[in-house]
Amino acid sequence: MSESPGRAVPAVTVVGIGADGWDGLTDAAREAFGNAEVVMGGARQLGLLPVLPAERVAWPSPMLPALPGLFEAYRGRRVAVAASGDPMFYGVGSALVRLLGPVTVLPHPSSVSLACARLGWPLDDTEVVSAVGRPLAALNAVLAPGRHVLVLSAGSGTPAQVAALLEKRGYGGSELTVLEQLGGPGERIGPLRDDLDALNLVAVRCRGEGMSHVPGLPDGAYEHDGQLTKREIRALTLARLGPIPGEMLWDVGAGAGSVAVEWMRAHRSCRAVAIERDPERAARIEVNAVSLGVPDLRVVTGAAPAALQDLDAPDAVFIGGGVTVPGVVETCWDALRPGGRLVVNAVTLESEQVIAEARGRLGGELTRIAISRATPVGGFTGWRPMMPVTQWTAVRER
Repeated sequence: MSESPGRAVPAVTVVGIGADGWDGLTDAAREAFGNAEVVMGGARQLGLLPVLPAERVAWPSPMLPALPGLFEAYRGRRVAVAASGDPMFYGVGSALVRLLGPVTVLPHPSSVSLACARLGWPLDDTEVVSAVGRPLAALNAVLAPGRHVLVLSAGSGTPAQVAALLEKRGYGGSELTVLEQLGGPGERIGPLRDDLDALNLVAVRCRGEGMSHVPGLPDGAYEHDGQLTKREIRALTLARLGPIPGEMLWDVGAGAGSVAVEWMRAHRSCRAVAIERDPERAARIEVNAVSLGVPDLRVVTGAAPAALQDLDAPDAVFIGGGVTVPGVVETCWDALRPGGRLVVNAVTLESEQVIAEARGRLGGELTRIAISRATPVGGFTGWRPMMPVTQWTAVRER
């Protein structure tokens, strides 16, 4: 939020508060509330505070789009924000820093810290998935035998949803514990019940079969109609694309979306857009993204290059289909950020001709990939070759 001449940016202190309410706050946190002219927060957090001289403002719904106007209205006032637990851990603190710049943050122990303390789980070896305003399907990405997972619930119904997801994914034998009102007088820890409090976490000790995060998942992990980058080629393609945390991929002519899915599985901060002209395949990509734990994968139904307009600039582009369409290579190359990687897989003579010409203009490397798989031949075993793939890789100069 830009600062207008002669007007002060609001003095904002974000205070974490737990289920123990006012009694659990430090002196500094109580002082921040006592000195504030305005106290903002959710209804639950505000309800934990005693009577204060400050004006109380409950978050509107939806909250995030309203924040700029809300803080503009209270510009120049001393504002204390009542947040849940550690405001910088899946909390409003991060959103306020992005909006306002540096703010003072007084954290309370997070519910995750309290849960690990109660369970005896190492915090640094525990996966955390938030279902608060996010798809629960992200849990699919972290399921692995013996792993500890904590799910931040969106309400009393989340634990049952977690149990259903685990059963569907073959993890029905996992140990599931619900931790309610952690740190407060109503704290309860136990198995799934019908009368759960809305303020809860779900702890999962995973039992089931795992799936690697290394590129090259089995082809059978995807729903597809044959338009799928096969696992060996996919692994080599992802190695060339080189996903880095926080980067954006365009998967053009995505087919089953396997390259985009495995790009996002490389790190939880990796982002991707899958562009697919066939509506049935586009719908199938969404199914694959959910089942493999990357529900935030964006799917654009449309044909390149027209469908590439107005997308966030990519750090890497993979063209798996449509390379012979005029303008596709040029549009992808021009959109790349400096240092971005372009990888194109060609399986026909016509597509090979396109990438050979593009390499002449833009440089890069050509690699011919030939894979054979052992298959039955009568009572014996022989090699069955897959269609060879010519791969062009180019890096845009910084």
